[in-house]
Amino acid sequence: MEAVVPKLASFNLLNPKSKSKSAIRRFSSALCVSSSPSVTSTDSVSLGHITRPDFPILHQEVYGSKKLVYLDNAATSQKPIAVLKALQNYYEAYNSNVHRGIHFLSAKATDEYELARKKVAAFINASDSGEIVFTKNATEAINLVAYSWGLSNLKSGDEVILTVAEHHSAIVPWQLVAQKTGANLKFLNLNDDESPDLDKLKEMLSRKTKLVVIHHISNMLASILPIEEIVHWSHDVGAKVLVDACQSVPHMVVDVQGLDADFLVASSHKMCGPTGIGFLFGKSDLLSAMPPFLGGGEMISDVFLDHSTFADPPSRFEAGTPAIGEAIGLGAAIDYLSTIGMQKIHAYEVKWIICSIIVIQERHNTTL
Repeated sequence: MEAVVPKLASFNLLNPKSKSKSAIRRFSSALCVSSSPSVTSTDSVSLGHITRPDFPILHQEVYGSKKLVYLDNAATSQKPIAVLKALQNYYEAYNSNVHRGIHFLSAKATDEYELARKKVAAFINASDSGEIVFTKNATEAINLVAYSWGLSNLKSGDEVILTVAEHHSAIVPWQLVAQKTGANLKFLNLNDDESPDLDKLKEMLSRKTKLVVIHHISNMLASILPIEEIVHWSHDVGAKVLVDACQSVPHMVVDVQGLDADFLVASSHKMCGPTGIGFLFGKSDLLSAMPPFLGGGEMISDVFLDHSTFADPPSRFEAGTPAIGEAIGLGAAIDYLSTIGMQKIHAYEVKWIICSIIVIQERHNTTL
């Protein structure tokens, strides 16, 4: 299956040969009518207009008298009022450490922290909240897999396949692990349309392949990869798959059971949540077999002077006091996105991609 690449050079939803200019204008108007601020019908007001008041940072003017417009969500998203209030409420009402006390504040903080984990699990359809490990960000989540699973399972001659389009956070940890284990990194190049060459990927996969590290959506290439098929091909040769879902989880429905990915990572700050918190999804059997990533409080079961025993996942991988308020804020962000509906968000974004292409096509009188 070819990757879906919604970019100007290859976006084929429109066939200019079959549409007159007047038809294109009518289609453009129908799609873009909600961009007008004068529209008052609730049926035609865009999702952007409906949700803009939820983001206090947008209630300001810049460069004199211009309303702030923010388009850098691929780097970090802004935070709705609900998330800001959740953070404030934690610090004002029940600030306490988690899993360590029996007093009221600690019990409340622990309940809310674990509730956030359950919200993440439900949001990506994990089979159990124990498959969700809170991390500092997606980068730390990838490093956790690299140093825990990677150092335990890779040996000299094994292969890890990545694409040349991966974020450096998904490349560097495996370079370091490869140096320690003798494993080989193999890189998948791009097609002429600048999407990963999936036919070549099938050729590269072999019994030497132990892991495939791949993005779900690329914010640089605009490619959306068929993860289910990639996972199927990889599992056929006995390889595991780690999916970088930082750019997909905030924009579309992501179902880890449907994808059948072994590991999946994402960052809160790209999905309307706080910075300093992200998560790793890992299948239960894999997490249970992995050694601790960091040592210290919270991840232990019993400590003796000459040895320690370790807690079950996910606590095994959450050493020290976690980002409690941030995790709770992530839970609030998930509530916010879920209330809107991820299918609705995805449909809105696809609509405006099409709308933008139509407008560009009209203005430049070009064919796509």
